[in-house]
Amino acid sequence: MITLDSKIPSGPVTEKWDKHRAEMKLINPANKRKYTLIVVGTGLAGSAAAASLAELGYNVECFTFHDSPRRAHSIAAQGGINAAKNYQNDGDSIWRLFYDTVKGGDFRAREANVYRLAQVSVNIIDQCVAQGVPFAREYGGYLANRSFGGAQVSRTFYAKGQTGQQLLLGAYSALSRQIGAGTVKMHNRKEMLDLVLVEGHARGIVTRDLVSGKIESFAADAVILATGGYANVFYLSTNAKACNVTSIYRAHKKGAGFANPCYTQIHPTCIPVSGDHQSKLTLMSESLRNDGRIWVPKAKGDKRPADQIPESERDYYLERKYPSFGNLSPRDIASRAAKEACDDGRGVGPGGYGVYLDFADSIHRLSEETIAERYGNLFEMYERITGENPYKSPMRIYPAPHYTMGGLWVDYNLMSTIPGLHVLGEANFSDHGANRLGASALMQGLGDGYFVIPYTIGHYLASEKTAKVTTDHPEFKKAEQEATAQTQRLLNINGKRSTNSFHRELGLLMWDKCGMARTEQSLKEALKRIPELREEFWRDVKVTGVGEELNQSLEHAGRVADFLEFAELLCYDALEREESCGGHFRSEYQTEDGEALRNDEKFCHAAVWEYAGSNNKPIRHKEELTFDNVHLATRSYK
Repeated sequence: MITLDSKIPSGPVTEKWDKHRAEMKLINPANKRKYTLIVVGTGLAGSAAAASLAELGYNVECFTFHDSPRRAHSIAAQGGINAAKNYQNDGDSIWRLFYDTVKGGDFRAREANVYRLAQVSVNIIDQCVAQGVPFAREYGGYLANRSFGGAQVSRTFYAKGQTGQQLLLGAYSALSRQIGAGTVKMHNRKEMLDLVLVEGHARGIVTRDLVSGKIESFAADAVILATGGYANVFYLSTNAKACNVTSIYRAHKKGAGFANPCYTQIHPTCIPVSGDHQSKLTLMSESLRNDGRIWVPKAKGDKRPADQIPESERDYYLERKYPSFGNLSPRDIASRAAKEACDDGRGVGPGGYGVYLDFADSIHRLSEETIAERYGNLFEMYERITGENPYKSPMRIYPAPHYTMGGLWVDYNLMSTIPGLHVLGEANFSDHGANRLGASALMQGLGDGYFVIPYTIGHYLASEKTAKVTTDHPEFKKAEQEATAQTQRLLNINGKRSTNSFHRELGLLMWDKCGMARTEQSLKEALKRIPELREEFWRDVKVTGVGEELNQSLEHAGRVADFLEFAELLCYDALEREESCGGHFRSEYQTEDGEALRNDEKFCHAAVWEYAGSNNKPIRHKEELTFDNVHLATRSYK
């Protein structure tokens, strides 16, 4: 049985992190060189952690399945990164960022973690500026800010529509410095296949070299996973095709609790699906909602071009329904409102699955040149994909799977239920509750990597004093043998269906039955079909090639196999949570005007799932959530 001890420090929430840092055990600089740490993933969280820990003196083994660390999916983030600097003098503060994040997550996040995130946010910007990240600036040279959904202040720092790329290059430069210094050993093109436990502690990983096919082990004193989210369980998502659930799900199978898997975020501003040929969807940054107005025709079935529909016949539905926040309503609310408009027969574009994001008013007010300065690369990307010029006609957007708030459960020190296994960024569950506010993913990834894990992992190492192990230990050999057997099993099936066909079928099933809206009936239908599909996969999948070579079919097969198990866990979690909150919307639980209806009496907790073996229902545990500072209230953006 897993044990949930959140290790939240005592005292006022404003003092917890400072108090905790003062009380944590330390390792002196000379002794840090005696420890080896494994970091899996090189996005913002992974690169920041690896660089920071190596700078402190630890020996770091860093792993990515990309050909370069800077290919990590963090590079695709567009709109910005939040920080409570209050440069605009518009009333922002650490407390307000804390409040907005707790409220934005629909009161399903741990207060202590959220306050710490708001607290370290101010340091992140200074760190990135020192690295040379080219944030946008005002005429006088000050850093610029813009607004994002779920906030009434401008706290989002940005680098045009390339913020993730520029932040990742900053973290990559810090990482590269440590690689050059010899404190980080970089392992490119290696995929983690399993976690190795020795006497219950995470002590290493098993990997497969994606070029040679070699399966090997690596030992360390602790393991850090920073491998992102699982939105590709829906097949079509804004995530890169390579994004998957494998590392955290296989850690879950070794004993790590998985928290709130049903909290999946649907992003409101994505380019609509254009056909069955698509393998992923393209995000249009939420920052566009600063200057773009969202609308649909008032009349059902109105197929006139946008420029032929007069103002009086347009429904700016977010401005109408949520006047306080308007087009900057949180993502879950904006997504459901778009779906509602399209389901009502007022959608635009092919099949009626789209709404307009219109910049005509802003161009008239600010000039086309100003809009181009703010969003030019995004407009260019949209035109290349759709063939339409958004300066002349509105963009067409529709919600799509994007971010996942669920992940491995971690305590205040970012350690999972497996001692020594720490989890950072989107791979953990800790900071966003049931819905992430825009521009907070980059904040969490860098906060975890630069400012939290360097403290907390030292405390773990100083407290545990575990004996050194090598890859000669029987547990490593056992894990290698299991990984090799799994690989060979996939190659031996030699069925008739491609891995992609199974993934596509699973994704469509998940979108239909457990997507933007879920019901008891749809979830039970999914839970009936997923085991059948999984059985078909293991009976009829065709994986070409051999294991001892570059074999992308084999790579994909392993990831799809994990999605076929994880999808069941996600549906169990959605079925058990009999309420609507944030990105988890159960159609049976909504207010008279269609808003999410929480059940704080029964579900004011994080649901943490324990693996119970193949084909067995997982065991559900609870971490009760308390709100001493931001009191439980009906979330309203009206």
